Amino acid sequence: MNKQELFDRIKGKVIVSCQAVPGEPLYVEEKSIMYLMARAAKQAGTPAIRTSSIRDVVAIKEETGLPVIGLIKVKYEGFESYITPTMKEVDELVEAGSDVIALDCTNRKRGDGKSVNEFITEVRQKYPDAILMADISTYEEGINAWKLGVDIVGTTMSGYTEYSPKTDGPDYELVKKLAETVDIPIIGEGKIHSPEQAVEMLKTGAFAVVVGGAITRPLEIAQRFIKAVEG
Repeated sequence: MNKQELFDRIKGKVIVSCQAVPGEPLYVEEKSIMYLMARAAKQAGTPAIRTSSIRDVVAIKEETGLPVIGLIKVKYEGFESYITPTMKEVDELVEAGSDVIALDCTNRKRGDGKSVNEFITEVRQKYPDAILMADISTYEEGINAWKLGVDIVGTTMSGYTEYSPKTDGPDYELVKKLAETVDIPIIGEGKIHSPEQAVEMLKTGAFAVVVGGAITRPLEIAQRFIKAVEG
């Protein structure tokens, strides 16, 4: 699937994020079960899946046949970023057939001494035809990623860096500002807890939205209900 075909497929839609990492209730060491979440998301009508880890990229592509936004979450000493932070993870995602590669494009500390600009430039040089999604937390990071030649900007990290606004809900303002400035798709992601918020995100200017925790993380969903009821 080429870039334009992907864009036509996801425009105005909800991409479901199906992820489970070690320590979470749905992470099973012996075998991934995220393909079952992806099966449900496909039946619901999602045009694509976002997932973490090579095993889930492979399993979900085999199960659904849908395009996959792949990433690898890993913590390295000296790195504050943890979403596909080095070329090793990029290589693995390419090898696994990830249709889109999501990368941390925040300005946080990198343990290899490279700037995010240097890293993204190296990735683009090595994989000129790869569809790259920049996970950012601020307007400035989004503009920087756009200038570096990424194909998609996602607001994934808004509220998850120490210098980005902390809110209980989606960062509509960030999506609006970026959508008004850049000529590539802006994907609204992060803290979208309800269908109404997803609709509002699209009205704000998002090309598409990614929803994960509100659909595929039962612990988070249960906690939200219990917190609301018990105060």
